[in-house]
Amino acid sequence: MKALQPNPNLAEQVRDALLNEITAGKLVAGERIIQEQLAQALGVSRQPVQQALMLLRNQGVLQDAPGRGLIVAPLDPDHVHHVYELRAAVEQLACALAAQSQTARARREGPGLIEAGRKAVSSGSVPRMILADIRFHEFLYTLSGNPLIAPAMDSHLLYTQRAMGEVLLQDQSPRDIWDQHEAILQAITEGQAEQAARLAHEHLMQASRFMVSRLKASNSHAPTV
Repeated sequence: MKALQPNPNLAEQVRDALLNEITAGKLVAGERIIQEQLAQALGVSRQPVQQALMLLRNQGVLQDAPGRGLIVAPLDPDHVHHVYELRAAVEQLACALAAQSQTARARREGPGLIEAGRKAVSSGSVPRMILADIRFHEFLYTLSGNPLIAPAMDSHLLYTQRAMGEVLLQDQSPRDIWDQHEAILQAITEGQAEQAARLAHEHLMQASRFMVSRLKASNSHAPTV
């Protein structure tokens, strides 16, 4: 980790830096988070670290350790399914709204996100693949024009990053989801609200099945103590 520059949103920077370590597999499920070490590694005081840890605890990425402190929470396949199920319901609404009013912006800004996503897959970098995916879905929330969607989905996207990191690190041939993203974007740019909503729902439920199957397979092969 590299030292962070002072910023009013320093706690969020710490949260993101720690999440990146988890999704990159540098911190694994069950590993204890040492507050002092984290503050020293990032070059910040303990206060933003405490705030970041509470954010991640409240969002299910960390959990209370036996005795005291926090550990990286193991992933619960059922919870992952519930997150994707909720996202599917909300994102089909977002895409339908986008197709009704934001076709020009989707056409103008969307292709760059698709291109960035394909490059991320080609790079093989798990953090890049996750970031590109999250940015695309955040773009859909923005296109919806409903200001309540993005903040309502923030914690669920964060948990999604945690799940994606776990699966992508184990999968030697990650799925290329960008054809699906491109089809969703095309439906939006063409003003096809029902099509955009259907494709978004199918995309996320398919992702749910894929993620949950990989996590259950991983759990079945995990060593018992």
